[in-house]
Amino acid sequence: GDCAHEEMKNALIQTEGVCKSYFSAGGMGTDVLFDINLTIEKGEFVSIMGPSGSGKSTLMHILGFLDTATEGVYLYKNNRMKEMDEDELARIRATEVSFVFQSFNLLPRTTVMENVLLPLLYHPVIPPAARQELALRAIRSVGLEDRATYMTNQLSGGQQQRVAIARAMANSPAIILADEPTGNLDLGTGREIIDLLWKMREESGVTVIASTHDMKMLAKSDRVVWIRDGRIERIEKREDLKISIGTIEGEEE
Repeated sequence: GDCAHEEMKNALIQTEGVCKSYFSAGGMGTDVLFDINLTIEKGEFVSIMGPSGSGKSTLMHILGFLDTATEGVYLYKNNRMKEMDEDELARIRATEVSFVFQSFNLLPRTTVMENVLLPLLYHPVIPPAARQELALRAIRSVGLEDRATYMTNQLSGGQQQRVAIARAMANSPAIILADEPTGNLDLGTGREIIDLLWKMREESGVTVIASTHDMKMLAKSDRVVWIRDGRIERIEKREDLKISIGTIEGEEE
């Protein structure tokens, strides 16, 4: 009824019938995503779970405006991505959406501060005078203020991922897309990074969408989207998770 429609209107992200195919030079098509229908509310913490090659990263890239759907509708804040011009897309990429990757993607031989300043340099609204303070605040929020002048290659993997999260948070985005953020970290460090993403959401209200293999992530998620062979198998709220959190806590990869 009307109620369901009302709820959709407040959605931050909505996909309807999103499909994605890649075409080789010879015109051969590879279908990667099929009929993705997903609604994500502002401030949610959502995990996308599925085996390697299931289409998780492709979906993340579409949600983060790094790629476009072949078919279907992607609504961001009720605006159709297909109808946005290059300027609008560039603005969204610079101000609304931040990525955190499995491989950290930091600039080598540069300081923590320089890395975290990066998104602020291209920000259309934030004035240069405010950049340093905002970067410092982000570095502080991930507990690395005593490392601000260190080169990123002097840091441990867990610290590097913290820098990546600080960089992602520096411009106060609406969404953090974390693509396998614990994939290169040991279990204990991975758990710290998951806790940190959760803390960022609690403190700032940022929406977190994380693709993951890590069962620990489920314990922190409001909902889990299970994906297999490019299709959504099911979407579960945390309280409905088939696996109890107890078994997750004891689970080793």
